[in-house]
Amino acid sequence: MSLSRRQVAVAGMAAVPLALSVGGTAHARDRRTLHIAGDSTAAQKYANAAPETGWGMALPFFLRKDLFVANHAVNGRSSKSFVDEGRLDAVFSVIRPGDFLLIQFGHNDEKKEDPTRYTEPWSTYQQYLRRYVEGARARGARPVLATSVERRRFDAAGKALPTHGEYPAAMRALAAEEGVALLDLQTLSLARWQELGPEATKTYFNWTATEQDNTHFNPPGAIEVARLVARELLRTRVLGPRDVRRLDERIPESWITWPEAAA
Repeated sequence: MSLSRRQVAVAGMAAVPLALSVGGTAHARDRRTLHIAGDSTAAQKYANAAPETGWGMALPFFLRKDLFVANHAVNGRSSKSFVDEGRLDAVFSVIRPGDFLLIQFGHNDEKKEDPTRYTEPWSTYQQYLRRYVEGARARGARPVLATSVERRRFDAAGKALPTHGEYPAAMRALAAEEGVALLDLQTLSLARWQELGPEATKTYFNWTATEQDNTHFNPPGAIEVARLVARELLRTRVLGPRDVRRLDERIPESWITWPEAAA
């Protein structure tokens, strides 16, 4: 499946209604853009999925209004399937010099039972990630790698457990080899879940009366992870102090909205 330039642009704009409300679409296109390529943990969610929330939906709250966020992340995608479906080419059709491409994959690369998504950490996973890195650089944009945010998993003693195997290490190695900024969300989120503990973390994940989801976030969880992302973008000097805001402020859950899905 391939996507048109218009489809990708519309999907990205849907993730940032606050940014568009400031000066209109034309004004937004004149700004630097931070593009997100990733999976369901980052993706835009719609009304039929509420209260499930991707961290990309909350990221604009921590960035200055002149830095536009285009969220291309899609549920269920791996570094491989995102490419094979034509989604990376569609992102490259709209990316511009001076933009950023934030790349977070791993949750679905791990699925050995699905050859359309599975990659091997130290070979095909790194090979696909290089396509994102090299393609962004070829277009004058800056690639940024982000290890997968951790799931909610604890042992009987209350210790938070890593769930992503060798994928974070493979991404760290690639980032060092290619000289790419790395946001180590896996390490940071694991430490945060440990700090909160087994019970408190339920208030950050999509636990409802009918669902106990230890992978996807609700509004507080998405806001918490987006805060980690913004802090890491500042720490790694991908962004400067003038590019970020509200890093230590409470973000109201009511700021999160779920638009109706396009027909």
